[in-house]
Amino acid sequence: MKTILFFILEQYADWEAAYLSSAVNILGQGGFEIKTVSLTKDAVTSMGGFRTIPDHDIDSVPKDYEALILIGGMSWRTPEARKAASLAEECFEKGKILGGICDASAFLGTAGLLNKVPHTSNDMNDLKQWAGEAYTGESLYLHKQAVRGENVITANGTAALEFAKEVLLALKAASEDKVNDWYNFHKLGYYCAAMPEMH
Repeated sequence: MKTILFFILEQYADWEAAYLSSAVNILGQGGFEIKTVSLTKDAVTSMGGFRTIPDHDIDSVPKDYEALILIGGMSWRTPEARKAASLAEECFEKGKILGGICDASAFLGTAGLLNKVPHTSNDMNDLKQWAGEAYTGESLYLHKQAVRGENVITANGTAALEFAKEVLLALKAASEDKVNDWYNFHKLGYYCAAMPEMH
């Protein structure tokens, strides 16, 4: 069974995690397990009020995992969040799947991990200002909802579905057709995706 690590901070964007985690479990047919990671094992509260007790703190992360997914939210710009950089760097260096959405995508830029791969974020100017000299990948920035550049997947904060789709494809959680069907069903809605002849 392959482990997917979801890194969550206080005031994390729960909807950005929910689409992906549920799709991994449904489409992956038991081949994956979801584990949450935070700075400590203290409970973390999402923007929607869900209280989550992380499976691991930053010092007890398993070495054997398939992907590290950084979920966006309101705390990536805090000094404490910098402690997550070494874990992201290790994931990147080992060639594992690394994902970041919303402010977590820009956080990857502050760690210098977006300089050689196609990527996106909420706003390029904000990314450049926040990351400063650590970010030199402006020529590889794409104005798209989500971008998969090699093993790195990034997305803006309105792209939870697009982000999930790209991570699912990178994980090979299911066939491309099944992933696309899942995406279209949720993106287009039941009546358009399930019964397109009606439109």
